[in-house]
Amino acid sequence: MTRETRRSDVGGSWGVRLAAVVAGLLGLLAPAIAAAGEAELTLPDLHKVQVLGTSGYNLLLAGLGICVLGMLFGIVIYGRLRNLPVHKAMREISELIYETCKTYLMTQGKFIMALWVFICTVIVVYFGWLRPIDPAHSGIPVFASVAIIVGFSLVGILGSYTVAWFGIRVNTFANSRSAWASMGGKPWPTYAIPLQAGMSIGMLLISIELVIMLGILLFIPGQIAGPCFIGFAIGESLGAAALRIAGGIFTKIADIGSDLMKIVFKIKEDDARNPGVIADCTGDNAGDSVGPTADGFETYGVTGVALITFILLAVPSEAVQLLLLVWIFVMRVMMVITSAVSYFINDAVARARYFKADKFNFEAPLTSLVWLTSIISVGVTYLASYLLIPNLGGDLQMWWKLATIITCGTLAGAIIPELVKVFTSTHSKHVREILTASKEGGASLNVLSGLVAGNFSAYWMGLAIASLMGVAYYVSTTFPAEMMMAPAVFSFGLVAFGFLGMGPVTIAVDSYGPVTDNAQSVYELSMIESAPDVKEAVKKDFHTEVDFEKAKGFLEENDGAGNTFKATAKPVLIGTAVVGATTLIFSIIMLLTDGLEKNIEKLSVLHAPFLLGLIMGGAVIYWFTGASIQAVSTGAYRAVEFIKRNIKLEGGGEKASIADSKKVVEICTQYAQKGMFNIFIVVFFTTLAFACLNEYFFIGYLISIAIFGLYQAIFMANTGGAWDNAKKLVETELAAKGTELHAACVVGDTVGDPFKDTSSVAMNPIIKFTTLFGLLAVELAITLPSRTRWIAAGAAFLVSLVFVYRSFYSMRIPVEEKVEKATADVGKPAAGCAG
Repeated sequence: MTRETRRSDVGGSWGVRLAAVVAGLLGLLAPAIAAAGEAELTLPDLHKVQVLGTSGYNLLLAGLGICVLGMLFGIVIYGRLRNLPVHKAMREISELIYETCKTYLMTQGKFIMALWVFICTVIVVYFGWLRPIDPAHSGIPVFASVAIIVGFSLVGILGSYTVAWFGIRVNTFANSRSAWASMGGKPWPTYAIPLQAGMSIGMLLISIELVIMLGILLFIPGQIAGPCFIGFAIGESLGAAALRIAGGIFTKIADIGSDLMKIVFKIKEDDARNPGVIADCTGDNAGDSVGPTADGFETYGVTGVALITFILLAVPSEAVQLLLLVWIFVMRVMMVITSAVSYFINDAVARARYFKADKFNFEAPLTSLVWLTSIISVGVTYLASYLLIPNLGGDLQMWWKLATIITCGTLAGAIIPELVKVFTSTHSKHVREILTASKEGGASLNVLSGLVAGNFSAYWMGLAIASLMGVAYYVSTTFPAEMMMAPAVFSFGLVAFGFLGMGPVTIAVDSYGPVTDNAQSVYELSMIESAPDVKEAVKKDFHTEVDFEKAKGFLEENDGAGNTFKATAKPVLIGTAVVGATTLIFSIIMLLTDGLEKNIEKLSVLHAPFLLGLIMGGAVIYWFTGASIQAVSTGAYRAVEFIKRNIKLEGGGEKASIADSKKVVEICTQYAQKGMFNIFIVVFFTTLAFACLNEYFFIGYLISIAIFGLYQAIFMANTGGAWDNAKKLVETELAAKGTELHAACVVGDTVGDPFKDTSSVAMNPIIKFTTLFGLLAVELAITLPSRTRWIAAGAAFLVSLVFVYRSFYSMRIPVEEKVEKATADVGKPAAGCAG
């Protein structure tokens, strides 16, 4: 067996060995008595609270109906997009892209289920053995309660997986329809179709999320509803992490492999002869649609679970718990309504302004949609809070205090995209500086200028987030002292909640990008310009006068807008992960300190394990950055190697074979799964190891990965976005494709690809999965005798180190023998010169 064959055997012998290791570790675990934790999270009876003249149960039941209408909204738009007119040549390309996406998703589904076995094992051991839910308390046998919790972890995975599949199906309808609509000579359809696709995804995603969570809240017995929320959140977090990380690796292997051909062979972007282009289009969906959609689904779920957990642990009054739970879920339902209303208002205004325009800035109506939704959401937040909680625990002012805190997050959801645009938009001075630097300094100054933009962006966004969280903290200091423990932590959780207050619209503008990117590719791959008598045929069949030059211009410019708004959503999601993680970490702190009654001094930099945990978290973030980029660089090397050998440029009008295109997709999938497998195993076993090592070390570790991850993600995402749009300016404004300037900007863009679409975006699910899994891991750890804990920590850490090693040495680009020999000969005297 060759070295490469052995390396590619990801799921074989290593899977068997890991199963044995897991079994061995779990065999060390023994039941013991610990403080209250996730097994004791009991939801109060919603029938007991009266809100707006009805019970909380009935009010949320009505909210469930609104969510069903939100799902119908998404499905109706799906149907409208599918029925839009499209040329046969373009439809064939979009269907080919969908078929490759479908194959990728099916492969990933099997892979996720293999990873789920690890999580399922821990859940079964925890809730079935170590901390079973008392049947006398729940009225449900232990095996049945475990099965229900495990079932909801599967529901979480399937939720992420389903919305991801729906997203690629909508986007692969919309890409060809958008490409075709661009040829009518007006820019409006080129903008409207991708946004409709985004709203379809956003409304369906949020509505499904809420249907599941309301289902748990309303129909699962309160005694096991809390653990079901935890199981659901862990499942969706695993699904999102796998799809986000693997999708990010896949898309950037394909993107780099395809883009570099423009420099090597001086061919146009999306040249039909390039077998990497179909893989690139598949990657646009795998990385920029599947990943963000699953990530968004998980983000909304985990943030909700964090707030529910806090309320149950930190609020002593059942009456206040009930009001807060009803208020939070009604506010979540309202964001479905406010997003739909904002979309229709913005669409009417934009249609009146731009429908007949010959040219307009594609970013303008997207920006107005974000701000309009933010303003309406803020107004609804105050109104709904006044109506729902006019008197909370005897305080008549809590309604506006809580509304103000959520508003801090809602404003962040609008302000952060504006800051992102300062550094990544095609109109940004930073992006134009990259372009100017590239004219004189080539790829070197291109890269350096992009790094400057990314570093500056991290400062300003950090300042904005800290300022808004500071306002929230100040308001929380006015809460009644007896209402809850650690009100500042609750306020930070509400800021994260507010970040997501424009849910469907945030997802919509993020999903806009992959449609615009694919639309450009579909246009080129269809080779419609070279079809015989195409103008006459189109006029006869579609009653449309086509304008190829205008169409290409619209698609290029709209792709730039898509790049910008893909960039704006990333810091919102990562900011939510970090702020929301604070609330989840508090749950662990409550457990370890017996309700903040003891060991508080150990949550300090003066306590060595806590400080060491802060240091170690940064190390893991930097390992993850390197491991994910390593998977991209090696996969791209293999893809480029294959494309160079098989690209056929003679004749000028040939298309790459389907077989060659599928081979590139296969290469991308292989390295995406290898990279993801190594990363998941390291994260899983590192979490177990550090939780067993020392619980206060673990708290410091969780805080550290959140903060390091925040700034690393913002820096990398905005750096990559700036490089991407600098290249876009060369292609649109300067019309300088194929020049040395274009080559320099393509180099910058290919460096930025894994920055913005692999490492940075995956920080979000990595942080949340680690924190969520940490809730169970630390409770597993504190049930163990000291000696057993040390053995478990050492064994788990050794497993993680093996896969840290593998994340480089089994993934690295093979060094050629001639290079190795030349290196070995350095310093030896030349023949005949000895002495």
